[in-house]
Amino acid sequence: MRTFKIIRLAGFALLGVSSLLVVKSAMAIEKAKYTVLEKEDGFEIRQYDPQIVAETFVEGDLENAGNEGFRRLYAYISGENTKKQSISMTAPVSQETGSKKIAMTAPVKQEKKDNRWRITFLMPAEYTLETLPEPNDTRVRLTEESGRLMVAVKYSGTWSEEGYEENKALLEEYIRKRGLTKKGAPVWARYDPPFMPWFLRRNEVLIPIEKY
Repeated sequence: MRTFKIIRLAGFALLGVSSLLVVKSAMAIEKAKYTVLEKEDGFEIRQYDPQIVAETFVEGDLENAGNEGFRRLYAYISGENTKKQSISMTAPVSQETGSKKIAMTAPVKQEKKDNRWRITFLMPAEYTLETLPEPNDTRVRLTEESGRLMVAVKYSGTWSEEGYEENKALLEEYIRKRGLTKKGAPVWARYDPPFMPWFLRRNEVLIPIEKY
């Protein structure tokens, strides 16, 4: 019995150390830049800076489309491009001759556009449209987004449609109560890699709004 308890404690300790390492790695990922203009009851109004993203459009339900879009975009930053660039989820670890290193960024965003899902990866701030490699997959393209005013709500948990819908409803109710005007479709943002424990993940729903 004592041996079993020791093994259990060792297992919990290992889980704790592993979780800390995962969190440390996730913190190293470059994130989208924004300024928080207001913060109230778990909601934030943010002004986002202009940014360059790799995007792809996928048909299907929210979860399956998100998975397919993620695979396409991850393939692009993992070397399926004209410069054969290769990256890791947290920092560059390898480089082929004649190529450059790119770091993973966050969040991965998903929003509905013309009955399809638009999935995007934020590109590192050091790059421009001219210096980024072209995708080999014609379904993936690079584009520059202008700055946007967004209202956001954060939540942790699994990447389920139920969690997304629940928090989207909360955000829409907050926008209604504040008398704000929506300027686009809701955006689902995921900040962490798939190996992050679900209870440590940072997820968000964002909705663009008019100036207030």
